[in-house]
Amino acid sequence: MRTAAVVRNTAETKINLNLVLEGTGRYRIRTGCGFFDHMLELFCRQGRFDITLACAGDTQVDYHHTVEDVSVALGRAFDEAL
Repeated sequence: MRTAAVVRNTAETKINLNLVLEGTGRYRIRTGCGFFDHMLELFCRQGRFDITLACAGDTQVDYHHTVEDVSVALGRAFDEAL
């Protein structure tokens, strides 16, 4: 089974991500940004990836760092799993 676990801690965010490529579309996603969570959930469901993702970020400023750092973590996870 192709899997990956990524931890990314920056000055703005703290991310824990687990990915299973050959999944069933299950997810548990909490980024603090409802729309971003929704889009990631659709990505998992349609791609049939299993993802557990927790991100604590500086959302009181805006969602820029959350989206940016989660995207970097996802890229690393897919690279590692493949």
